[in-house]
Amino acid sequence: LQTRMQSLQPEPAARYRNVLEALWRIVQTEGVWRPMRGMNITATGAGPAHALYFACYEKLKKTLSDVIHAGGNSHVANGAAGCVATLLHDAAMNPAEVVKQRMQMYNSPYQRVTDCVRTVWRNEGAGAFYRSYTTQLTMNIPFQAIHFMTYEFLQEQLNPHRQYNPGSHVVSGACAGAVAAAATTPLDVCKTLLNTQESLALSSNISGHITGMANAFRTVYQVGGVTAYFRGVQARVIYQMPSTAIAWSVYEFFKYILTKRQEERRAGK
Repeated sequence: LQTRMQSLQPEPAARYRNVLEALWRIVQTEGVWRPMRGMNITATGAGPAHALYFACYEKLKKTLSDVIHAGGNSHVANGAAGCVATLLHDAAMNPAEVVKQRMQMYNSPYQRVTDCVRTVWRNEGAGAFYRSYTTQLTMNIPFQAIHFMTYEFLQEQLNPHRQYNPGSHVVSGACAGAVAAAATTPLDVCKTLLNTQESLALSSNISGHITGMANAFRTVYQVGGVTAYFRGVQARVIYQMPSTAIAWSVYEFFKYILTKRQEERRAGK
């Protein structure tokens, strides 16, 4: 839904006023499974990407916190750790995002992930899978800085003793995701344009391909004005809230289990 609603010049049949209308019309005209397109490639990329992401974040957060505020929690350390972790996460996830978004576009010519990968590789080269990487980083670095700082701040308020508390992890994760998503929507619109190379938007671009963040920003403004930068903001927030809530609650659960086992082994010795 987010990909469709961020389209700059959609076909008449793919123009939606809100998230619910988009969902209803897609299911009604394209089938009940259409909104799930790209799920397999997303799941494939998400495993290694999130493993790198949380491992890097946890290590850097502890190291930087000890340097900046020994024995305490540092928002600067949290934000910096989130930014560095994003570099690794996006390197693993960016090709999957390109394939996912191309398959989600209205009247996408691709039936399978392998078809999309082969066609993009053959027609546009390997660089097409990383065309939006700098924009992805430009979006995700502030996104993750806001996300992690908001999450850690809310944990201080809701869970000051920092014990395993599923309710506080879910609420903090959802709120952190919503705030970060809303703030970085303009960058996400540009990233979607770079990934999909939307044909109707390309007609207003002299070069034939939209490359780079500056070019994407100009094209978005030329096609839709200032309001175009916030296309799909509602869908983006609705998507990020459960996504970040699930990610944090699962992460905190396994962190609790593994820490508990480690403590039990030490006690046994």
